[in-house]
Amino acid sequence: MRSSRLRGSFWLSFTAKALRRKGIVSRMFTGIIEDLGVVRALRPEPDGASLTVAAEKIAGDLRQGNSVAVNGVCLTVTELGAETFSCDLSAETLRRSTLGRTRAGMPVNLERPLAVGDRLDGHFVLGHVDGTGRLVSKVPAGGGCTMSFEFPRELERYLVYKGSIAVDGISLTVASLEADTFTVAIIPHTLQVTNLKDLNPGNDVNLETDILGKYVERFFQAGMTRENSPKLTFEYLKERGF
Repeated sequence: MRSSRLRGSFWLSFTAKALRRKGIVSRMFTGIIEDLGVVRALRPEPDGASLTVAAEKIAGDLRQGNSVAVNGVCLTVTELGAETFSCDLSAETLRRSTLGRTRAGMPVNLERPLAVGDRLDGHFVLGHVDGTGRLVSKVPAGGGCTMSFEFPRELERYLVYKGSIAVDGISLTVASLEADTFTVAIIPHTLQVTNLKDLNPGNDVNLETDILGKYVERFFQAGMTRENSPKLTFEYLKERGF
């Protein structure tokens, strides 16, 4: 029991400290979708593209320079219109996400960053997409559904049974995990207020794995390359405030 409490305390402390050190708390998301927007236009630009989205619920509260997650991708508001906003998409964003394949009329999930003092109802989502997955099956279940997605092999080490993953910006729990697919259970509410209701097998989605796993991996990679690597134990970390 004591060992379990120590491990839990370490993970929570490590996450909080890592987020503060990287300065990302001010632009963190939770994966709880606020608005279902509609793409108005995707215009090619010399170094990327410009995306315009209609957002009836949140557009009035946005300002130029604000961050907003669009299908799980953290973007910066560059222009505002009547219930619309526009963002620039870099070449990297177009390469790594599905936003370059959006078309006018497509629904997109929208979320503004977590404000200081807000409840964390989902999980830590940064809006930094790791790659794209593909819906392979969608089975109705009690008003909701179960959905299975293929994922890139390089993300396998970050996926955990009963762990968190963001799919098009939605915080979901991995219900089952296979070598190259994972399954999530979608409740009726989530199905109705997100773009999941419009997805069909063969459609691609943005995936972001849990940031905790990435920080832990990097921490131990760096630690194991140093002369003091044998000291990298729970006791060693606890003594140094983790």
